[in-house]
Amino acid sequence: MATYAIGDLQGCLQPFQQLLDLIGFNSQNDRLWLVGDLVNRGPDSLETLRFVRDLGDAAITVLGNHDLHLLVAAAGFGRIHKSDTLDEILNAPDRDELLGWLRSRQLFHHEGEFAMVHAGLLPQWDVERAVDLAAEVEHVLQGPQHIEFARHTYGNQPDQWDDKLTGWDRLRAIINAMTRMRVCTTDGRMEFHHKGKPENLPEGFMPWFDVPGRRSANVSLIFGHWSALGLRISPKLLAIDGGCLWGRRLCAVRLEDRRVFQINCSRQAD
Repeated sequence: MATYAIGDLQGCLQPFQQLLDLIGFNSQNDRLWLVGDLVNRGPDSLETLRFVRDLGDAAITVLGNHDLHLLVAAAGFGRIHKSDTLDEILNAPDRDELLGWLRSRQLFHHEGEFAMVHAGLLPQWDVERAVDLAAEVEHVLQGPQHIEFARHTYGNQPDQWDDKLTGWDRLRAIINAMTRMRVCTTDGRMEFHHKGKPENLPEGFMPWFDVPGRRSANVSLIFGHWSALGLRISPKLLAIDGGCLWGRRLCAVRLEDRRVFQINCSRQAD
C-alpha cells in the first residue's frame, strides 16, 4: 500500500490519469491525498469531479478555493468569470449528487505525521486547532445552512484571526486562511493579491510557512494553491502545485519515501 499526495487538478483529467498510470495506482491498495481545486479553469471539470468521487475511500481530498467557488456559484451567489469552466457541472443531470459529495469533503486533513490543506495555516494555529476550526466550517457547509454559507463566503475581511470572531466573519477567516492565503505577517495578517513567486512581496509579508515560530511546523504539511511557488519538498513541508493548468507539471509525492513523480502538461488556461 502506498499513499500519494497530488497537486491541484483544476479539471485537467487527462494528465491526472496519466500520472495515475505512471505511479501504478491501484485503488484497492493505494490511497490518494488530493490538495483541493479539483475543478475549474481546465477542460474537464465535470469528468474530473465524477472520477474522483467514484474513487470512493481510495481518495481523500480537501476543499480548495475553486471548489468553494463552484459551491457558491451553484447556490446562486458570486460571479462566474470568463475563465471559469463550471457550466458543465452546473448543468449536469447528476449536479446535486456531485455538489453534495463536494460539500462533504474536509477543509483540513490530519493523519499521523502528515497534514494537508489547500493553501495554508495561520502561524498561531497548531494542527489540533486547525482540525477544530476546519470542523466548524465543515459542520455548516454540510448542514441546512449551506446556502446561507455560500452567500457570506466571499470577502477579504477579516484579514487576521481573532479567537473572539463569531458568525460568518469567523468562518470566512478560516476559509480564507485555509484556501486562499499565500503570504501573511508575523502576527498572521493575510494579504490576498500577491500570486507570483515568493519574491518582491508586500512590505511586512512573507510566505505563511516561513513565519518564525509557526505552530504547525511540527508536522509534515502538504499544500497546493501557489502554482508560482512550484514543487518544493523539505522535511516538514510539501508544496505540490506544479502548475499543470499553466502548461508545467502535475506532481505526486509518495509519502512513504518522499519520491516525486511528475507528468508534463500542456497549457489548459488562457
